[in-house]
Amino acid sequence: MYPNGSVLSVVLTLHSLELPETSIYPAFIFGLTIYLFILLCNLTIVVTICLNRNLHKPMYILLLNMPINDVMGATNLFSQLLYSILSQDTSISYPACLLQGFIVHIYGGASYVILTAMAFDRYIAICSPLRYGAIMNTNNLVKIISGMWLFNIAVKTVLFSLFLNYKICQTHMTDLICYNPSIMKLMCEDTKVNNIYGLFTLVLYHILAFSVVAFTYIHILITCVTNKQSDAKNKALQTCGTHLVVFLFLEFNTLFPLVAHRSESVPAYIRRMFSITVFVFPPLVNPLVYGFKNKEIRQKILTCFKSKIHSV
Repeated sequence: MYPNGSVLSVVLTLHSLELPETSIYPAFIFGLTIYLFILLCNLTIVVTICLNRNLHKPMYILLLNMPINDVMGATNLFSQLLYSILSQDTSISYPACLLQGFIVHIYGGASYVILTAMAFDRYIAICSPLRYGAIMNTNNLVKIISGMWLFNIAVKTVLFSLFLNYKICQTHMTDLICYNPSIMKLMCEDTKVNNIYGLFTLVLYHILAFSVVAFTYIHILITCVTNKQSDAKNKALQTCGTHLVVFLFLEFNTLFPLVAHRSESVPAYIRRMFSITVFVFPPLVNPLVYGFKNKEIRQKILTCFKSKIHSV
């Protein structure tokens, strides 16, 4: 048992990938390639939106939060994972584990609130286009963005501050990355308060996001059905369809590992696999769905790319 006074000096051991020696460098190169591709795609979207004044619109400003969040989530995973693969050292200090877990949950929560805010933006743009400028003005946009980040950070700060009162009984983590369910398994005492609050925040995020997305998309669908302009209807349905697919994928990818921790029937290796895919697939898919597929962003990127080629 590690009392509160010495808990900051505790060194934990994350679950090892157990790679054979011949696979260490290929695995490291493969992981590094994926991480660099994630950085390239997402930072391209960030730079494109920031440098083009024509893209300084509510929809793109809200979208800007997504690649920033995806880079944060991917960096949080790959910085530790690539180091452990190359060095074969899976140790991590308890404070570093808490920080990693905090960023994990900030990333997960932000994914939901960003998609929720984007769904609301599309609802106003499609269902009330004449009022869009008045509703999504600069002041309201700042309130929406600052509000969703402050709400997310406050909820997660409370969640992880609850760990400060617990003592640690074991140092072996059952997962490849630190997050709330895996950290709770290290504690000596009853973690009922943590468990209840964790479930409360889980339900809160999912119900809030699902309610807003369902409400907005039902109204968007009704508007599209009654809209006689087929081009506008098809464009709206295509935009919302991709948005809905990403949202449902995120729902499954985040819920499964959290539920799996509370079920003995789910094999540990499946839980571990899904616990890291949420930091890989969304950061890979989101810039393709929301960025490069968008006509305005794609044209800006192609224009910049062509100008760079001609200047060489």
